[in-house]
Amino acid sequence: MGQRKAKRGIPSKSENFNEWYPFIVEAAELVDKRYPIKGMDVWRPYGWKTMKLIDALTHAEMERTNHEEVNFPLLIPENLLEKENALVARLKRAREEGVDPDDLRDEEEEGGFKKEVYWVKHAGDNDLDIPMFLRPTSETAMYTMFPLWIRSHKDLPLKLYQMVNTFRYETKQTRSFIRVREIHFFEAHTAHADEEDASRQIAEDLEIVDRLMHDLCLPIIKAKRPVWDTFPGAWYTIGIDAVMPNGRTLQVASCHHYRDQWAKAFDVTYENLEAKQTHCHQTTYGMSERLLGAVVGMHGDENGLIMPPKIAPFQVVICPMIRKNLEVDTVAVAHEVAEQLKARGLRVKVDDRDLHPGQKYYDWEIKGVPLRLDIGPRDIAQGTAFAARRTGGKEPLPMDNIVDECYRVLGEISDELRSR
Repeated sequence: MGQRKAKRGIPSKSENFNEWYPFIVEAAELVDKRYPIKGMDVWRPYGWKTMKLIDALTHAEMERTNHEEVNFPLLIPENLLEKENALVARLKRAREEGVDPDDLRDEEEEGGFKKEVYWVKHAGDNDLDIPMFLRPTSETAMYTMFPLWIRSHKDLPLKLYQMVNTFRYETKQTRSFIRVREIHFFEAHTAHADEEDASRQIAEDLEIVDRLMHDLCLPIIKAKRPVWDTFPGAWYTIGIDAVMPNGRTLQVASCHHYRDQWAKAFDVTYENLEAKQTHCHQTTYGMSERLLGAVVGMHGDENGLIMPPKIAPFQVVICPMIRKNLEVDTVAVAHEVAEQLKARGLRVKVDDRDLHPGQKYYDWEIKGVPLRLDIGPRDIAQGTAFAARRTGGKEPLPMDNIVDECYRVLGEISDELRSR
């Protein structure tokens, strides 16, 4: 199941990545691009299961670090966008001129997401008094509520996150997961008593990134962005880029330190120990479905996807030999093995379709299932299952220790993906 010559019309990844990537994304049934709005793909079951497993890793990290989940409305009133535009333009100008943002006035210049938002201006036959837009991100929505929730130092730090869809009118060529108009998006927003505590939050965010990328087996580069590439509303931005096989990088996450500028714009204050009203310092940390795009691009090969075991919808697929007049019931044995593996927490699929083995192997190779177990009469007689790794390599595994052996092999597959 390792590197072999591309087959059945699969474009060569090494020779033409730009053809290989969209072909594999659809052939592996991650998404369907045929929805009649450009850049808004339909998640298919296999792709959505994969994305939800990535989300589950993120949820676990948020729980571990005492973040709480929220869910904000999709629609935001126009006046909040104008407020953001003025703030972002002023902060951008201050950074470029090397002056204190407080010394500058808000500008009319467009500095935020105004050119990228989708508008809602009608409800039925009626024009809306206040136009609304679909969130491109949630600073303005959240920070409108923060002053209502933060009163004193006892309310800090406030650490919230949500997983939602965001919308941006992407005018460049779209590409599944990487450049889309409807984005499956994770965003964490925090408020702190001072700059130092906010900086500690950034350090925690970067540790979360390390843990997540370890599970996704992705090599990354973390770097403070230069002024021209800093998020316009941030004091500084740290970008996290995945390194693709062709040497190019793909930004998969970012952390922003806002200092107290957004708090001043949205009046996010708390009463400190001296009973004085003080502006909070804030941070954000964001990731999106680009993580899955990076997994596809980094780990896939000439034959399809290679799923890191932590996020594979099926970590093990079992293919029993199906022939007439077999003396043993290979399908029944396959299901017995599957139940053992499931009982110990593995995600398993038994492929008992009446198809030629080669067709089954092709289907699961292109979907990137990390480990395949073949079970035939001879294997059963020998007390083994024949294991084929998606990264390459085959070996018999003893049935009497099949669970531990599968865990061992999956661990080795993860290590191999990280070392590539």
